[in-house]
Amino acid sequence: MKCPRCVQRIHRMARQCPHCGFSIVDVDRVFGEDDVRLGTLTDAAGVLRKKERVALLRMLRNFESTFPQLFFGIYFGTFRELPSLRQFGFWLLNRGAFEDVDVSRPNEAGILLSVDVGGKSAGITYGYSLQSFLDDEATFKAVSAAHPYFLQGQWMKASEVVIRKISKTLGRQARRVRRDPEAFQGPHEKTEGTGKMPERIRASHRRSQRKTQA
Repeated sequence: MKCPRCVQRIHRMARQCPHCGFSIVDVDRVFGEDDVRLGTLTDAAGVLRKKERVALLRMLRNFESTFPQLFFGIYFGTFRELPSLRQFGFWLLNRGAFEDVDVSRPNEAGILLSVDVGGKSAGITYGYSLQSFLDDEATFKAVSAAHPYFLQGQWMKASEVVIRKISKTLGRQARRVRRDPEAFQGPHEKTEGTGKMPERIRASHRRSQRKTQA
């Protein structure tokens, strides 16, 4: 995984970044150290209409149906003093208790789209179980594709573009896993219990394809 502050690679079990000293304590001081109960779609900024909320929730449920071991969350907020969306996403993915997510989907298998409505900017954070399947380039491309819609305040359309782009990336990675599973299992995955993630993504993607064809 990468440090949310300096973006240098660090071990996912590290208590703080060995490069810049960042730790969750730093963002706890800004956002609080208590767990936060919320849904996968949180509109703290109040920018979505009812129809848009219903449509976005349907998209999130469809994502979970396609990738049963993962979940996707979206947070709309207005931030006055924000270190960075990357740091906020890191904090929320660590402190968030997503009430509409089954316990079989831990936060380390989550993807979070954080949207600063006031700044019309967005960032993507994902759990360490996905570090073999997503990277900065993939998330940057997803946000960049949606950027024009964020600028126009078309929040639902922008979110739809991001979800679609990330889903395509995961689907493509699932096909790669089918051809070369070992390429997606680093030493830390084999020894620390996440080595089954490639197999699960591949299997779930195949089930989704069969449902679509049926």
